[in-house]
Amino acid sequence: MAQKPLRPCRHAGCAALTRTGWCDRHKPKPVRKRSAAYHDWYLLPIWRDNLRPQQLLREPFCRACAAQGIRTPATVADHVRPHRGDWSLFTDAANLQSLCERCHNRKTMQEQRELSRENRR
Repeated sequence: MAQKPLRPCRHAGCAALTRTGWCDRHKPKPVRKRSAAYHDWYLLPIWRDNLRPQQLLREPFCRACAAQGIRTPATVADHVRPHRGDWSLFTDAANLQSLCERCHNRKTMQEQRELSRENRR
């Protein structure tokens, strides 16, 4: 099988020849989200078998839609205050609310924007 031709590294000003686009010195490092450390918590039995189903039974309709007078079935158990790796906030049933997927995605995106703004300061 033929190999790709050698080309200069994509890093500005680097003349090293490579087949992959980046030389070893300038190869971008994969970016891991902060949540990666505690994202697996959502696979634990305490969340999967206890907290999430109990919240959706307790509050079967989306809280955000209900505030606007719309009755939408909830599909997501959401943390009111983001836990960001705090186990006590993660397992606190009083910190949970039921949302539809659309409202949950909107809320999560807004939280990520705010966190990004805070980190830039």
